Amino acid sequence: MTDAIVELEIKVAHQDATLNELSDVVAQQQQQIDRLLKEVQRLHDRLEEHVESIRTPSEEAPPPHY
Repeated sequence: MTDAIVELEIKVAHQDATLNELSDVVAQQQQQIDRLLKEVQRLHDRLEEHVESIRTPSEEAPPPHY
């Protein structure tokens, strides 16, 4: 019976260590996701600025007639 308890304690200790490692990985991934979302938003904003600055042919003044 004592061996079974020790075996269970060892398994729980390993599972606890694994759970802590996985938790750290998830936290790191969330930080990466947050950084990437900010970068995507920054790029989206820059693209919007460029799109707004580009005139379409219908918005341009007609060329002078000779």
